[in-house]
Amino acid sequence: MSTVAFHTLGCKVNSYETEAIWQLFEKNGYQRVDFEEDTADVYVINTCTVTNTGDKKSRQVIRRAIRRNPEAIIAVTGCYAQTSPKEIADIPGVDIVLGTQGRDKLLDYVEQIKAERTPINAVGNIMKARDFEELDVPAFTDRTRASLKIQEGCNNFCTFCIIPWARGLMRSRKPESVLEQARNLVAAGYLEIVLTGIHTGGYGEDLEDYNLAKLLVDLHQVEGLKRIRISSIEASQITDEVISVIDGSDLICRHLHVPLQAGDDDVLKRMRRKYTTAEFREKMVKVRKALPGVALTTDVIVGFPGETEEQFVNGYNFIKEIGFAELHVFPYSMRTGTPAARMEDQVPEEIKRERVAKLIALNNEELTINYGKQFVGDVLEVIPERLYKEDPESGMLMGYSDNYLNIVFPGTEDMIGKVCKVRLDEVGSEYCHGTFVRVLDDAAALVGDKAV
Repeated sequence: MSTVAFHTLGCKVNSYETEAIWQLFEKNGYQRVDFEEDTADVYVINTCTVTNTGDKKSRQVIRRAIRRNPEAIIAVTGCYAQTSPKEIADIPGVDIVLGTQGRDKLLDYVEQIKAERTPINAVGNIMKARDFEELDVPAFTDRTRASLKIQEGCNNFCTFCIIPWARGLMRSRKPESVLEQARNLVAAGYLEIVLTGIHTGGYGEDLEDYNLAKLLVDLHQVEGLKRIRISSIEASQITDEVISVIDGSDLICRHLHVPLQAGDDDVLKRMRRKYTTAEFREKMVKVRKALPGVALTTDVIVGFPGETEEQFVNGYNFIKEIGFAELHVFPYSMRTGTPAARMEDQVPEEIKRERVAKLIALNNEELTINYGKQFVGDVLEVIPERLYKEDPESGMLMGYSDNYLNIVFPGTEDMIGKVCKVRLDEVGSEYCHGTFVRVLDDAAALVGDKAV
């Protein structure tokens, strides 16, 4: 039996796509082996190009695969392959270069290499791509939560970002295809679906008379689905129509990831973001009204070119004022080919590190704790995902509540994947602790049972 090993760099969308590519190999009789531990016949490296460091790491992993088995077929896909195919093709030992489209043909290319051993560069012009690439994942290693990719590409062209050049312009998956896949995932036992994409909230911008709000309404008709989570949505895409659907929903999780990137208007302008801090604040007020207790999580870039100390302090204070439940903090990292890389006043690395440390301290010591504290004593619905990873022998399970608290509580393995009622007892910056109350049976869950 032929073997294949995968290595994924970068974001959750890349992880999703690696799983989808694995499905293609599995259907063709391949066995999956560990990239680091085993020798494989085929290596697939799914690359990232968000930063120059992403490119460098991708090259290192490619060379590592070639060293592990010089006779293996080496296939490189993903964003770095899309933006710099020649750089990758020039690495001795690379057989197939495939960008962010046409991955369904990968097995054909592998067979071609076996027959001819002539390198293949199958990267096309992504800016001409107009159709969503249908790559499905019927099962995930996570037993409770399934990702469902609904769109590809981005039209925003933020000054720090290379992604439109790596992923192309906005392309939405056909609604009937999304709904069919949602039904398949529920039939496979998944209670929660995470809608994902490169620019998820932009879903439908390229469709006629259909958008994210309408998709959310239609997903509510999928029988057996208990939770809908939106992986990420821009403030500018939280329309009144989306808020209205959220307000009337009993399935949409009390968690929205809304990338802020900067809490100062001048910096936002230089980033070419499509909102001001005042507009962002107004959207968060509306979301909290529609979804009381919502966990608002965000991304922040620190040390963007020209960011003064005053602008950083403005951002720090704005983040405190909004009261996010969690921050993902990134130091600005130059990406060749983007307008921001050519900007003057690049911020020294040392200052970036100091600012990152301040925001991480704010997150760990204040924001996550303050958010969690308001639910102490409440009974929340948690779908346990696994044994407590810090101590699998402890008789404890861990999983996320609908409002994105990572809760550890006593339970048995047969409860994994079921909706459990858990009382929140104690809040921490990484884990919260709770007391198991009971498992919700299907009948109770379906009528939205609130009793404990």
